[in-house]
Amino acid sequence: MFAITRDGRHAYTANVGPGTVSVLDLEARRVITIIPVSGQVQRISLSPDGSMAFTSDVTKPQLAVIDTATNKIKMWVPLPGLGYGSASTSDGKWLLIALPLVHQLGVVDLTTLKVAHTIDLPVKPQEVLIAPGDKTAYVSIDQSGKVAVISLSDWKVEKIIDAGPGADGLAWAATR
Repeated sequence: MFAITRDGRHAYTANVGPGTVSVLDLEARRVITIIPVSGQVQRISLSPDGSMAFTSDVTKPQLAVIDTATNKIKMWVPLPGLGYGSASTSDGKWLLIALPLVHQLGVVDLTTLKVAHTIDLPVKPQEVLIAPGDKTAYVSIDQSGKVAVISLSDWKVEKIIDAGPGADGLAWAATR
């Protein structure tokens, strides 16, 4: 429920129950501000350039776009369903967001800040991880125990991987 800026100086946390986002100064170990967002929020991510933070309002199907320069809500993006985990492509063109109640992955154009594509998935997608190179995304689908592999060139499901019960968070692990 947190995202750290590329320079490692700040973190943004999605405070689910209070429906706020805390902005933290990691060097000074202090809270900079708390941004009121909604009655309840879920998950958070940052744009590659760090200019925007994204969190899902789970009381309405909309995405809060926070301007990190002002730490205020810049705008709301209407979604086809309640949002959950999200991730941006490294080129800053797209934000992929899991839409668990409508069993889809939404694709937000970060230039227009509108949903450009939706991709049907198995029941309850949760988290999104984009592979380096922006060619593939992985979406955990915990209720189905699956991970969907999405082609970012044609916005189609390439395959579904059986991951077992509770497939939720995703991360890259470095190997030597």
